[in-house]
Amino acid sequence: MTPQLGAVLTPMVTPFDAHGRVDEEATARLVQHLLDHGSDGVVVCGTTGEAATLSDEEHLRVIELVVKEAAGRGTVVAGVGSNDTRHAVFLTERATELGADALLSVNPYYNRPSRRGIIRHYEEVDRATDRPILLYNIPQRTGSDMPNDLLAELAQLEHIVGVKQSNADNLAKVDGLQIYAGNDDLFADVLDMGEPGGILVAAHLFGEQLRAMVDEPARRREIDQSLQDVYRDLGVAPLACATKAALNLLGLEVGPPRLPYVELDEAETAIIRAMLERHGLLQTARA
Repeated sequence: MTPQLGAVLTPMVTPFDAHGRVDEEATARLVQHLLDHGSDGVVVCGTTGEAATLSDEEHLRVIELVVKEAAGRGTVVAGVGSNDTRHAVFLTERATELGADALLSVNPYYNRPSRRGIIRHYEEVDRATDRPILLYNIPQRTGSDMPNDLLAELAQLEHIVGVKQSNADNLAKVDGLQIYAGNDDLFADVLDMGEPGGILVAAHLFGEQLRAMVDEPARRREIDQSLQDVYRDLGVAPLACATKAALNLLGLEVGPPRLPYVELDEAETAIIRAMLERHGLLQTARA
């Protein structure tokens, strides 16, 4: 199974209204905006989508809505990770029923299972779907790394086809897996390895440039260098918060984040505004 999910996948923020509820109209608009501006598909209900603060009802409704909006235009990868295997299986089954093209499954976080526990967890998740599964390795959030030999072992499961790799120390080819950059600054390296692409927060703002890194390999490093300040400045706050601030400044209203995330303060907002102005986006939005 070698899915064609696309090269530029955007880990979409989840828009909320002024009362903190999921804003379905803004969600639909954002999906269309991303697919109009360089994204081959979207990843929903991941870290940047504040999945940890969504109820199951909200989580599944967002997947349902985005699948409908993206139909015929782009792929949808649904986040279904949990540190409770039963919950991960439930989300996997439901996202499959709702028509997601693929699933993103982070290894159990906080409880830090053993290697055998991680394998058993993914055996259960694998049995719960007929869709391709991308693993998600992000030890700075989960508290445990999945080394490449473990990834290769997990690749033997029927539906596990790739990994969103957010540990730069592990960035290498893995037998049986496609590699997707999990950090924006790894995208050029992943493409140079001949791997399919990345799950890229900056694609909310710079989708065309990231798309050009795929289509124009001769310019790849030049474009990547031009975006280094974007990668840096989006890190001024948690990515969901910084990305929402940038989109709101551009008039693409996505509302505030949910606690425990908070909106950017004045100094942080100034950094995001300066970055957008430096790249000519704010002037374009105001024109």
